[in-house]
Amino acid sequence: MRTETRQGVPLLLVDDDGPALSTPEDALALVAGSYDGDVETVVVPVGRLDPEFFRLRSGVAGEFVQKLVNYRKRLVVVGDITAAVSASSAFHDFVVESNRGDHLWFVPALDALDARLSGSDSPEAPGSEGGVEPTPGPAH
Repeated sequence: MRTETRQGVPLLLVDDDGPALSTPEDALALVAGSYDGDVETVVVPVGRLDPEFFRLRSGVAGEFVQKLVNYRKRLVVVGDITAAVSASSAFHDFVVESNRGDHLWFVPALDALDARLSGSDSPEAPGSEGGVEPTPGPAH
């Protein structure tokens, strides 16, 4: 993990390589790592999340995200989630609603996160580059 500031926002960037993240304890480890740089946003590559995260019935996503929210951390999942969105209308709706909020965002790549953080009004078209719906403006 490393901290980096993008668009004036300090981020904790989780490494691409490592064990799958799925438990509340995994989320707490990210919270602990975020205190080094006064970070409020944790960025996790899609490949680091346990596949059960994308199956809402498992409860993994809810527990994982809730633990971060309890500590006032935003989770950003970066990468292609096309397969998960295509496989489940419930997950699709979860992504759309999450991207409308401030606690959990799904973005196809770091440049899309940069655009979101900077308040750019150039969201991706639905289904393009990762199967996510367009995100609204910056978090408030």
